[in-house]
Amino acid sequence: MQALEKIKQAIRQLALIERESIATWLSDDISDHDSIAEPAAAYGANRAMRLLTVDEYLEFEETANVRHEYVAGLLYAMTGPRKSHGRISTNLVAAFHSHLRGGPCQTYASQIKLRLKAGQNDIFYYPDLMVVCGPETASEVYVEQPKLIVEILSPSTETIDRREKALNYRNIAAVEEYILISQKRPQIEIHRRADNWQPTALTSLDATADFHSIALSLPLSQIYEGVHSTRAPAPT
Repeated sequence: MQALEKIKQAIRQLALIERESIATWLSDDISDHDSIAEPAAAYGANRAMRLLTVDEYLEFEETANVRHEYVAGLLYAMTGPRKSHGRISTNLVAAFHSHLRGGPCQTYASQIKLRLKAGQNDIFYYPDLMVVCGPETASEVYVEQPKLIVEILSPSTETIDRREKALNYRNIAAVEEYILISQKRPQIEIHRRADNWQPTALTSLDATADFHSIALSLPLSQIYEGVHSTRAPAPT
């Protein structure tokens, strides 16, 4: 029991993402299951569908009416974004594209998939925003080595973005930064490989977000333009 208390004390001193990583590993170990954490039911899982191969998924997705993420053979339908989500994404795409124009890096919004592996499992996600620099796969529908990944949090995906995706994204060799952006309030979390994924939180529109991986600094007021207190006042 004394050893157990020492382990608990050591775990409490870890960063949140590290504690979540341990919790996920223990959960998988107890259930003797090697795949990644299962997405929440609210995420739109279609459990009735049989397991698909990667090629079957890519073919199906070409003509599907809604987008689906793919995890170890299962499809997960994605819900449509809110207006605030779209505004934040548009603001970032515009800023990133302008900053990176003429260089080796490309900005991709949520229509492009990210392909990765977790153990033996093939996975395809649709990150809200990615920046890819240097040589990439020849595929027109997915990338594999982004330098920067951004997820805009929503009620149905926040747990997945903070746990499952955070763990999987940081295992991609090229990823230097993972950014989480709240829709509900001005709040941005920056997770950097160089900082051992310890989060830097920004909670004021007067603050500036430094995207080290692409050498760009943006005030939160620009990222949240048209969303929070940057809205025009309502008519009286």
